[in-house]
Amino acid sequence: MHTRPAATIPPAAKPRSLSGIRWRCAASALLVTAFASLAATAGDWNGYEQRDFVVDGHNCLLVLPKAPAAGKPWIWRTEFFGHEPQGDIALLGKGFHVAYMDMQNLYGAPAALDAMDKFHAQVTKEFGLSQKTVLEGFSRGGLYAFNWAARRPDQVASIYVDAPVCDFKSWPGGKGKGQGSPGDWSNVLKVYGLTEEQALAYKLNPVDNLAPLAKAKIPILSVCGEADKTVPIDENTRVVETRYKALGGEIVVIAKPNCDHHPHSLTDPTPIVEFVLKHTAK
Repeated sequence: MHTRPAATIPPAAKPRSLSGIRWRCAASALLVTAFASLAATAGDWNGYEQRDFVVDGHNCLLVLPKAPAAGKPWIWRTEFFGHEPQGDIALLGKGFHVAYMDMQNLYGAPAALDAMDKFHAQVTKEFGLSQKTVLEGFSRGGLYAFNWAARRPDQVASIYVDAPVCDFKSWPGGKGKGQGSPGDWSNVLKVYGLTEEQALAYKLNPVDNLAPLAKAKIPILSVCGEADKTVPIDENTRVVETRYKALGGEIVVIAKPNCDHHPHSLTDPTPIVEFVLKHTAK
């Protein structure tokens, strides 16, 4: 850091009295306060105040409700913030905070879960949010939601996933009926630190790691398309549904007839909102 030498005020520019100095200081303080206020409230998302910050090198945001509900509940979008936001907007109206941490291209790997731990610690401390969050995973965001819930089941009120990836062998691996994504598969192997052979034998995909969630009695809602060609429902949500029920877990599946991977969510998000409200700790 470079330090500028103290500037010398020319005699003609020096204030003639302490009152002049006080006036200049007061004016400067007002300007600083004004700019600080603008910085704190500059973010606006669908009519709600948005706070932007950084945690562990990741850009993060928190959208504030106009009137927080008791206990300050919150929903945490793990990927694709702002896409099909009708559920999030409706929950803001119910007093929920909406959170997001940018973890693109980490696919729910341990490095992502470590960052999520730090994010959770910060928003619960700095903003006083509930210790239990609602995890919201769209598409590949399902990997983050399920994996973090398995790591921290005591900090999860419920899970809402939408066309979720529940097994990276299905997507991006493309080892089943889905088309897969070779570039993303290569990235998955890299961020997980696995060889192809190790990835195919990996036992901590969501479909294989549901016991911690069932033990904690975490309810799950999955909204997906019956005709999803990218993340086939039979290789992902249906496997979770069968195995979770066998473990005694509660899961609701809303399967949209003749619907592919898109559009996500529901035109009327009422069933999503009602599920979240029902299962949010007071």
